[in-house]
Amino acid sequence: MIKIGLTGSIGMGKSTVAAMFAAAGVPVFDADAAVHLLQGPDGRLVAAIEAAFPGTTGPGGVDRQALGKAVLGDDAAMKRLEAIVHPAVGAERRAFLERHADAPVIVFDVPLLFETGGERGVDKIVVVSAPPEVQRARVLTRPGMSAEKFDAILARQMPNDAKAARADFVIPTGGSIAETEAAVAAVIACLTTPEAR
Repeated sequence: MIKIGLTGSIGMGKSTVAAMFAAAGVPVFDADAAVHLLQGPDGRLVAAIEAAFPGTTGPGGVDRQALGKAVLGDDAAMKRLEAIVHPAVGAERRAFLERHADAPVIVFDVPLLFETGGERGVDKIVVVSAPPEVQRARVLTRPGMSAEKFDAILARQMPNDAKAARADFVIPTGGSIAETEAAVAAVIACLTTPEAR
């Protein structure tokens, strides 16, 4: 099995690329989706997050905007949150690996792959990348996003050029969907040929 770490800064098109891998039959573990489940209604992290950050949860689970306000720009608070979330996501990841033990290639979709040391647990790294102006335009159309919030998120992420320099494959997402799909297909083909194994 070849484990791909798929990453990219906010607004680079990583979710779109992850969906393309999944559509091609490659099992994808989405770390963000795992976090949403763990923090959603009846999620098993809701009580621990409420205890650490009072007023950030409700009937729908964690209020992500309230939690974001509580931790963004506060390194100590972010570390407290990560200490709650990361072990639980690790357990979900191990369960995913067990379910897909026979797959030749799997993808771990991890936004902060390098920032959390996750690159040590994968065989190949795929970085999605778009020009900065495309990234900014995409992100600023998101509900609840502001230029200040975008800049704060970017400050916590490794710069795009540094990620691309450490990648085995860079998938450009600033062009057409067809071009991105072709790049994904090329990565899959490269990793499933006998020489790659």
